[in-house]
Amino acid sequence: MADTNLAQAVETANAASSYDTNIKFLLADKQILARILKYAVSEFKDMAIGDIMASIGEDIEIGTKPLDAGLSNLGRVNTTNTEDNVPGEGKIFYDIRFTAYHIKTEMKFLINLEAQRSSDLARLGYHLENRIIFYLARMISAQKQTEFFHSDYDNLKKVRSIWICLCNREDGDSIEEISLSRNIVFGNKENLYDMDLMRGIIINVRSRENIRDSQNTLIAMLEKLLSGVSVEDKKRILKEEFGMIMTTELEGRMQTMCNWSEAILERGIEKGMERGIEQGMERGIEQGMERGIEQGMERGIEQERLNAIERMIRAGATKEQIISFGYTEKELAEVENALCKNA
Repeated sequence: MADTNLAQAVETANAASSYDTNIKFLLADKQILARILKYAVSEFKDMAIGDIMASIGEDIEIGTKPLDAGLSNLGRVNTTNTEDNVPGEGKIFYDIRFTAYHIKTEMKFLINLEAQRSSDLARLGYHLENRIIFYLARMISAQKQTEFFHSDYDNLKKVRSIWICLCNREDGDSIEEISLSRNIVFGNKENLYDMDLMRGIIINVRSRENIRDSQNTLIAMLEKLLSGVSVEDKKRILKEEFGMIMTTELEGRMQTMCNWSEAILERGIEKGMERGIEQGMERGIEQGMERGIEQGMERGIEQERLNAIERMIRAGATKEQIISFGYTEKELAEVENALCKNA
């Protein structure tokens, strides 16, 4: 008998990355993966959603297992291991990876999907593009002794690394591609071999509420899927606007996501207030005056209120939800302006 959503949520309560993990499991639903392939991977753009779903293998791999999956053929997930351990190259772990078979060309694709909170250089400490190239290279090199043997390099399978980057600016919704290119720098060459072996795809979505729907179908769907609206509203939107079928596991994953969003909001408020008082006391004591203590506490609480608002925004809270917790529009605007400057 399948666990209830409550039991599934309790099972993941001890994991520090439960919220991120639930995003991965939500994205790993076959209905979601099929739409990502159709609108982000050019080879699948002319295929029907149902055909793409049928082309996705049963080898969808996700790093950890927070809830029971596989309750229907529409969203079945086989969770194994995303560890890639190539001798001499160290280990890396993928968020999600799976295979897809192009029905018409009978071509096999090896696909990696990553959910990335930020693509900002200042936050990451490196250029995301370089990491994507590294992942693509590893997906190629790891095929030796699995997809091809000895010197049969023409049996290499095409690899696609898809990165969904969250928290972009209001005008930041976009899709980018990174791929090999071949340029003749001298002389003439005919019958050039197709170099489309590996391609990185960056899907930039926005995490803010109350913004105009993206003109791109895939981005609009992802923004609705990961937004802070209620499960019932998500179900209605995904069904009416994007033609999805509400399976047991898809509904369960959305419910778990919403539960974790609410938990993050509450935790952020509690920690913000506690830390604000603590910092205020520290600053006041250092000043050694009664007024210093009072001012320090006020400043600490003020800063942690702003920090709590930022955490709520990143968790997908709406403006109305934030204000309902006692925060002001002025504080919300201050945080939003700071996030835009740092984006």
